[in-house]
Amino acid sequence: MEIAVVGSGGWGTAISMLLHENRHEVTLISWSKEESENLAKTLENPFLPGVTLPADIRYTADPAAVKECTLVVVVPPSFAIRSTAEKIAPYLRPDVILVSATKGIEPETGKRMSEIVAEVTGKKVVVLSGPSHAEEVSRKVPTGVVAACADRLLAEIVQEVFMNEHFRVYTSSDPLGVELGAAMKNVIALCAGVCDGLGYGDNTKALLMTRGLTEVARLGMKLGSRTDTFAGLAGIGDLIVTCTSMHSRNRRAGILIGNGLKVEEAMKEVGAVVEGYYATQAVKLLADRMGVEMPITQAAYRVLYEGAPVGSALSSLMTRKKGREIEDAGWI
Repeated sequence: MEIAVVGSGGWGTAISMLLHENRHEVTLISWSKEESENLAKTLENPFLPGVTLPADIRYTADPAAVKECTLVVVVPPSFAIRSTAEKIAPYLRPDVILVSATKGIEPETGKRMSEIVAEVTGKKVVVLSGPSHAEEVSRKVPTGVVAACADRLLAEIVQEVFMNEHFRVYTSSDPLGVELGAAMKNVIALCAGVCDGLGYGDNTKALLMTRGLTEVARLGMKLGSRTDTFAGLAGIGDLIVTCTSMHSRNRRAGILIGNGLKVEEAMKEVGAVVEGYYATQAVKLLADRMGVEMPITQAAYRVLYEGAPVGSALSSLMTRKKGREIEDAGWI
């Protein structure tokens, strides 16, 4: 199958390597000619140090390269998802299968990445998500993800295309829940990093992750997703890997903020897109719009966008009014 991967960051490059290994003809499309020429010349992506890229992947910056492809994976940073979809839309085949592998929510609209791609292109989109650090996928570390789409056949085609002995793909009919879990865990991971930077321990991280997942599920249920999705790979799975690994840019940025760096300085030092920063604004606006209480997300927003001290933000969470852990259980 001829496949294009649009976005040559660490994740897009790792996906290209995986698809190439699965014997597909792969084109990796970068945002700039300089970037694509660099990849072709060095066969190395700075985000994947020590990993040699296949020489017979086609490296280009031309969006028209998608025109002969049966399947197109869209994987730019979340802030560039709309402009990227607009660039490739005129060249897509009528029967193309589109896959969205970017995690995030558009702040201005509250729309998920697959919704934006579908809106711009007029086509159905399969969501690919789960606990999948690019650094590990590129080194063939065993990984499991979810292909989610309301159209079962499309989800199963994507499952077949991506799956191999070290990359297992499950299918799901709940792209809404899968994408919410994927985007919102970045907020919690950034907060987990802040706690690490402040010197807090395992108890704090367990509290944050558990209550953070509760917030994710609360908003997801309000929007119409299935609760069991958040107990799966795109929910608790992605949350665990992002909150505990130093591969996570969100966690690393949070550690720097907890250590006392200003937000802008922390983002700059990480040296790559910190999706949790953008997701915090988007999720906070979406929660406000839907009337859903999300105290951890709101505390993160105060720190990241309003300059609140991290210590006071945590204190405000710990001293909130008393409540039950599960609101609708027992003591009727």
